[in-house]
Amino acid sequence: MRTPTRILTSDRLMLRRFRPDDLDWLDRLNGDPQVMRYLGGPAPRADTEAMLSGRILAYYEQCPGLGVWATIERASGACVGFHLINHIRGEASVQVGYRLFPAFWGRGYATEMTRVLLQYGFADLALPKIVAMTHLDNRESQHVLLKSGLRRDGERRLTHPAYAEGALAWFERRREDWLAAAG
Repeated sequence: MRTPTRILTSDRLMLRRFRPDDLDWLDRLNGDPQVMRYLGGPAPRADTEAMLSGRILAYYEQCPGLGVWATIERASGACVGFHLINHIRGEASVQVGYRLFPAFWGRGYATEMTRVLLQYGFADLALPKIVAMTHLDNRESQHVLLKSGLRRDGERRLTHPAYAEGALAWFERRREDWLAAAG
């Protein structure tokens, strides 16, 4: 993987690297019952601290070009949540995903930046395939992933304890298919 050569932006959003001082707002996001409804419920602050230090900050160096980034509304500078393109834990697959504060739901932000991440992953990083997953009951996120350009490919069970028990709705797209459709 190579380091990103540009800041990832869309018309209304931009991504920036997380910083240690982002812990408080990340804790609010991960502690919100609406946000975490399909993600195992609100996370304790200690879990968010571990996520920030290990899964986010350390990952930037471990896998240059991939990561979890704070999603910023360009017009206001407000942090609306985060978007990611990273490895699924315990798997070789690279996934896209997002987590947004409820005040920013319904504005198309999840779809808008997920499309940017797919383009970045396929065009800049030359990833052969990108996947995504969501809880089977999370119809809103399934709709976002389809609108973003991913295709539903059944259900999968992941063995890593970080993921919910049971089957997850699975989505994927191959690089050649994405680039042909985009070009």
